[in-house]
Amino acid sequence: MVYKRIIRPLIFYWSRDDPEKAHELGIKFLYYMGKYEIIADLIEKLITVKDRRLEAEVWGLIFRNPLALAAGFDKDGIARYGIQSLGVGFEVIGSFTQHEQPGNIRPRTKRFPEDKAIINRMGFNNPGSDNAALELANKRKLSVPLGISLGKSLKTPIENAVEDYLYSLRKLYLCGDFFIVNISSPNTLNLRELQKKEYLKNILIRLQEEIEALTEQYGTKKPLLIKIAPDLTEEELDDILDICLELEIDGIVAVNTTTSREGLSAPTHEEGGLSGKPLWPKAIRMVRYIDTYTKSQIPIIAVGGISTPEQAREMLEIESVKLIKLFTAFAFEGPFIIRKINEGILKQT
Repeated sequence: MVYKRIIRPLIFYWSRDDPEKAHELGIKFLYYMGKYEIIADLIEKLITVKDRRLEAEVWGLIFRNPLALAAGFDKDGIARYGIQSLGVGFEVIGSFTQHEQPGNIRPRTKRFPEDKAIINRMGFNNPGSDNAALELANKRKLSVPLGISLGKSLKTPIENAVEDYLYSLRKLYLCGDFFIVNISSPNTLNLRELQKKEYLKNILIRLQEEIEALTEQYGTKKPLLIKIAPDLTEEELDDILDICLELEIDGIVAVNTTTSREGLSAPTHEEGGLSGKPLWPKAIRMVRYIDTYTKSQIPIIAVGGISTPEQAREMLEIESVKLIKLFTAFAFEGPFIIRKINEGILKQT
């Protein structure tokens, strides 16, 4: 209540010309909170909802609850200890690309408070996989599984995309528990072309081959997932799912942000990907379709407009949905959203 009535209005007003300033403030707060292990552990004990009914086991990993903040929240991977203190069941950081890049020109986000939505065109701003590996190496291990999202550098031609992903996978392999191949961001030129079967199958085969080689080298195999867009045609989606089934891909993250403006209360010329409440209908439809098409054979991490315990429960009732990620809900509902949804799930159980 304090967040919605006092803190959020102040932060939104302060960052009205560039909403990314609010995000940066949150990341800094979580970074410094996480630096002090005693404080971080105390907050984690106070906030985390612990109940065996929330636990899940996927890919041989144990998740204390099904909730996380989506990739793109902690793009540099520096706030992971503070995020863990919020009671998440796992984390996803990145997306990391082979080359360091600043992303698109600011301002590159816009809030739509009346619709509980955000449009962003960040453009994979990140420190690059070399710097990310340095940040993640030799640090204390999280108590929750860590997923790492991989993207394609803007300067890498589409025909060389697989080399970009392979470079980052090699650099970060020992740092994460599972990897997500982001081929669906709308904010990197032509990136969504990689969802087409003529590109996708080759990329996934090469990444799987590399994981086999890295498994032999390091003695541990990491799951490989892909993240897909909500704007695919049914034919395009079927092609992707056929490839995932054929190659026995470990999981699918559904969905990324949308280029549609359906659900906004007023027209806008803002470019970028739309997230938040208007994305929910697309997300739930696509997740149900994937579950039916694949006969629940591929685990799904569901994301897109989820902000209430009821929506989370609705996703989790889909057989192949094991985990859920939030993003925009954090900005509008505040830092206790993870606890609120977990408690709500338990009340419905």
